[in-house]
Amino acid sequence: MTTQPTAETVIIDTGCANLSSVRYAFERLNADVLVTDDPALIKGAKRVVLPGVGSAGAAMASLEQKSLIELIQGLTQPVLGVCLGMQMLGRLSKERGGKSEDCQCLDLVPVDIEELDSQGQPLPHMGWNQITVSNHPLFEGIEQGSYVYFVHSYRAPLSDYTLAQCDYGERFSAAIGKDNFMGVQFHPEKSAAVGAKILANFLKMNSENGA
Repeated sequence: MTTQPTAETVIIDTGCANLSSVRYAFERLNADVLVTDDPALIKGAKRVVLPGVGSAGAAMASLEQKSLIELIQGLTQPVLGVCLGMQMLGRLSKERGGKSEDCQCLDLVPVDIEELDSQGQPLPHMGWNQITVSNHPLFEGIEQGSYVYFVHSYRAPLSDYTLAQCDYGERFSAAIGKDNFMGVQFHPEKSAAVGAKILANFLKMNSENGA
């Protein structure tokens, strides 16, 4: 009888394209990390990462097919959404992915995801941009105006749940959070030393200090 592998940090296998790059970013920090869609391993992890690229509709359909929606909603350990994974923490997304109606998301952070008003600048918002950060533990040691790497056309608005913000045509949430759930719109795995520091800060979190 084989024993299931376990890890302190679990990356949920959403079937999206950036799973390997996110895993490698954590491995560069010597993290004990595993990519899986096994409910028991996700529930048993000290912290969980929800990655995502593509459309919200396709990503939510994948989570539904894997029967992971209610499981994610019930997690009590620190959870970090990355890029589309951050948007999926919201109530709904206007990024329909071919559907006629809005995409219902995980409803963990009470924000709605809408298209970024770039004021005529190219979409997607792609490349390096500066962020203004809060004193949330995720951004410990991150200087104001630090550069991180973005690729997105939709955004969470500024709200009481904004942990960091950015400006590209309009000011928007570069990071959001509520309770043990937090998310970053940018790609920390592509954001050099600043991104590595943010991931390292996440690795310090547990159910006691990450909520």
